[in-house]
Amino acid sequence: MNKTLNHILQTLFFCIVAAAIPFLLILNARQAEKYRDLKNEIISLEKKQEDLINENKKLISDISVLSSADRIEKIAEEDLGMKKADSEDIIRLEVNK
Repeated sequence: MNKTLNHILQTLFFCIVAAAIPFLLILNARQAEKYRDLKNEIISLEKKQEDLINENKKLISDISVLSSADRIEKIAEEDLGMKKADSEDIIRLEVNK
């Protein structure tokens, strides 16, 4: 009886191991798929980050061009009919506390 029980336990152990091997292979494949998906997401996010950095650089450059003193002066003179004030036209006020 002891030999029979021992044989049954041994057979059961081998059946469990045999059943576990496909399960572990499937688990490994699932982990590889998750890794691949995360890697693709990282690549996509890095590309998006690079695009945003380049767009930000372009916008900063545009701000520099649009806010230049020469451009503002030209718009003020040509479009708005303004002119630079002569020094005798400037009135300075002092406010005492």
